Amino acid sequence: MPLPSLVDTHCHLNFRAYAADLDEVMNRASDAGVRQVIVPAIDLDSCGEAFALTQKYSSLCCALGIHPNSSSDANPPCIEQIRDWSHRDKVVAIGEIGLDYYWDKSPKHVQIQWFEMQLELAAERGLPVIIHNREAGNDLLDILESWAPNLSPDRRNRPGVLHSFSGDNAQAERALALGFYLGFTGPLTFKNAGELRHIAQSTPRDRLLIETDGPFLTPHPYRGKRNEPAYLPHINDKLAELHDVSPIEMARQISANAEKLFSLALPPDKTAVN
Repeated sequence: MPLPSLVDTHCHLNFRAYAADLDEVMNRASDAGVRQVIVPAIDLDSCGEAFALTQKYSSLCCALGIHPNSSSDANPPCIEQIRDWSHRDKVVAIGEIGLDYYWDKSPKHVQIQWFEMQLELAAERGLPVIIHNREAGNDLLDILESWAPNLSPDRRNRPGVLHSFSGDNAQAERALALGFYLGFTGPLTFKNAGELRHIAQSTPRDRLLIETDGPFLTPHPYRGKRNEPAYLPHINDKLAELHDVSPIEMARQISANAEKLFSLALPPDKTAVN
């Protein structure tokens, strides 16, 4: 049976958790049918790390940005550095940016300031955004509802993705109405994820993305272990089940979604029928 061809739209391969065996991680990803991985930054140092990995591995690209939990440590020159780096080859998005009211690592007003600055940078550069949200959904969507309608016509129907979606149904509907994609991770495979599965099932297939968010959020049956791109098919299989299509059909749709949102140049789909 041919392997599905997949895109992991969010994996922190620059993190220390992968330092000892990254070559093996990349080989397992390829063996599992993962054709491309997007490595998102969380601060200025990781912007450099993520970009460096794209120069080492042809199947990697990256996103640059300041995570809300890193915003207190950022300073005005950071945005100029990200603007400069965003012109580099294989930089496909601004991210990981957003709001996080769960961890008390940065005041809300500082998070909002950096979120809005980076949204404007993404609009200026014509790049999609990778959005982090933790217990801040309504404030975050209020900001996005002011920002997204002013995007260029080309970007207005594909402004970005709410990564590792964990909001409620109303928030999902607000995001989809703005043209956003929803990214689903390992928790979709957990037994107690009924509401999340309902949202995933209700999301139009052309608005679905999958991601590991590695090294976190490992799917069943590997829960408790370090996550990695090779586990992505488990999330794809669950989405295929929810939408009553084959895993290969779901993989083709999701790869097309990722290609459209991030303007990726993906290699040919090995599962395609000649």
